[in-house]
Amino acid sequence: MRRIILWALTGGALIALLRLIEYRHFVHAYPGELYGGLIAIIFTGVGIYAGLRWNRSRQVVVIKEMRVPDDEFELDTANLDELGITPREHEILALIAEGLSNRQIGDRIFVTESTVKSHAYRLFDKLGVERRVQAVQKGRELGLIPWGVNQSTNSSSESENSTESRMTDRRARR
Repeated sequence: MRRIILWALTGGALIALLRLIEYRHFVHAYPGELYGGLIAIIFTGVGIYAGLRWNRSRQVVVIKEMRVPDDEFELDTANLDELGITPREHEILALIAEGLSNRQIGDRIFVTESTVKSHAYRLFDKLGVERRVQAVQKGRELGLIPWGVNQSTNSSSESENSTESRMTDRRARR
């Protein structure tokens, strides 16, 4: 309401100014193009001022409490059992937390992408979520996966070695 009154007063003041200018100087002494140019300049200035004033960036401070990762992760097996999450679904959750796609997860654990999707769908249903990010967040809150950046239970070199050996075994079977 305050803004409307302010703009109404500004508009009234501009109209009064234009009437004053019209009768005193410009209409009688100069051609109509100059009068139109003056109107354009005034309204351009008001528009720029209003645009800058209304579109100022406003800082928004968001405070969110985050859990600090512990040095030692302890799996909450009670939540795991209570939700009925299988070891394979738990493994899928850990790989999702690493940021892997379904195809990458399938390659890592040697199953098809559709099998990964099936496990993920059942996992999401058990956790009561709809998206991968929600599943990771809920898994962390329930103590199913650690809070750290790299969520892998194996060290990276062990993981690479075991992956390479499994891939070699898989090729040998073909």
